[in-house]
Amino acid sequence: MHHKIVLSTAALAVALTGCAGMSDTQRNVGVGAGAGALGGAAIGAAAGNSRTAAAGAAIGAGVGALGGYLWSQRMEAQKRQMEQATQGTGIAVSQTANNELKLAIPSDAGFDTGRANIKPQLAGVLDQFAGGLRNNPAAEVRIIGHTDNTGSDAINNPLSVDRAASTRDYLVSRGVNAAIFRIEGRGSHEPVADNRTDAGRAQNRRVEIYVGERAPQG
Repeated sequence: MHHKIVLSTAALAVALTGCAGMSDTQRNVGVGAGAGALGGAAIGAAAGNSRTAAAGAAIGAGVGALGGYLWSQRMEAQKRQMEQATQGTGIAVSQTANNELKLAIPSDAGFDTGRANIKPQLAGVLDQFAGGLRNNPAAEVRIIGHTDNTGSDAINNPLSVDRAASTRDYLVSRGVNAAIFRIEGRGSHEPVADNRTDAGRAQNRRVEIYVGERAPQG
């Protein structure tokens, strides 16, 4: 009996992902709910209890719908807006595997060496970015600061936090709700390029902004 429940849940997940006419938001909620339901049913099935499997599927569907981020039409519109706003700046705009909008801001576009003050070029980009955040009440934002390996952790760790904080504070000054932000500093511990070259160190001195939109609850 439990094998039938797991197979039915899997079929439900496939059906949800393939339904025509769904919005991006509905489709992504369906994918998360279906995956969560499948996992919940599988737990019950492993226990050999069909009733537990059914209950697990229901609980898992709720967890799945809330466990990740959505890629809604609103997120797609903000991505396109930021792609236009960052042309020629060196700032990279992308969609992550977790449906977050990512802005990767290198030092040339964002901060001078050893400083946390935002450059005018970055300020112009953040002005437009703030508009999209103000219009998305479901947004959650992580800002992560990084440095190259020049100097010690005693210098680099707080500098990376200061850069993330400066970015957050600028967006808050443009009317974005301070409660949606979480900042982190990683110092020199997560390089993306070779610290033995000037070009590599410039790439490692960066700030990354991640924006995710949660599914509506209720």
